[in-house]
Amino acid sequence: MEGAALGLLVLGVLLAEPVSRSLARAHWPVRDPVGALLVWQAIGLAGGLALLGSGLVYGLAPLGPGLPEAVDEAIDTLAAGRLPELGITHVLALLAALVLALRLVGVLVVVTARTLKARRRHRDLLDLLATPWPSVPHAQVLDHPVPVAYCLPGLRSRLVVSAGVLDALDPPAVKAVLAHEQAHLRERHDLVVLPFVAWGATAPFVRGMVCAQVAVAALVEMRADDVASGAVTPKQLTGALRRVGGAAPAAALSSFTDALDRRLLRISRPPAPLPTTVRVLVRLAAVCLVAIPTGLLLLS
Repeated sequence: MEGAALGLLVLGVLLAEPVSRSLARAHWPVRDPVGALLVWQAIGLAGGLALLGSGLVYGLAPLGPGLPEAVDEAIDTLAAGRLPELGITHVLALLAALVLALRLVGVLVVVTARTLKARRRHRDLLDLLATPWPSVPHAQVLDHPVPVAYCLPGLRSRLVVSAGVLDALDPPAVKAVLAHEQAHLRERHDLVVLPFVAWGATAPFVRGMVCAQVAVAALVEMRADDVASGAVTPKQLTGALRRVGGAAPAAALSSFTDALDRRLLRISRPPAPLPTTVRVLVRLAAVCLVAIPTGLLLLS
């Protein structure tokens, strides 16, 4: 079990740092944002499993030849009113795993609660200040001259455009704005981004985790750009992006404020998509990333 614990620890450290940094610098994700997002989610899940699992496996190693047997032995010992006989290093490993788990879950809960509270407060303000747009479900028009467009995801989602958007853009450009925001809402990009926001907040001193947060935020925008490009022409979409550049509230998932120059170039000169074989391999790699720590935990 000690060997499996070491392997899990090495895997977790590699995924959190050099692998995350390398993927954030890679060029291929712009050719397959969906595949890249799947790989990022696999890295996050596999990294968490590996780091937590390494402490658990090493900590329980003296209690059995494998993790299932060691867990059973620990449960039986505790049920009998006794503490498992573990060395100091094994106890410290279990404590480290517990602290890390509490930190990860705690930060995720805090970030989620804070985000939901901010969105609920902003949604209530919109219900008071904005005007429903009858022709677009869940859309509201805010009487403000600055062109701003954003969405508030959730069970009571809102798509918000300012009066400045309607004044500044022609109908095809407005359609591009709506298509982009609707892609965010339909594919629940907020749920994709949120774990990485929490991951980055958990250990901001780990550069790879911060790179992951920035990269995922950019990829969801590219994905929404791709969806919008299917509803309007690239020229109409780039025109809308250039005109709509107002700051969105912190609770919103904004489409027009992240890496704009890079996105405009990608829309105007779309990169060739990855070959089908490579796209399949990317998705298989994501599955394998999660399967490796899972297998090590089950077979250790």
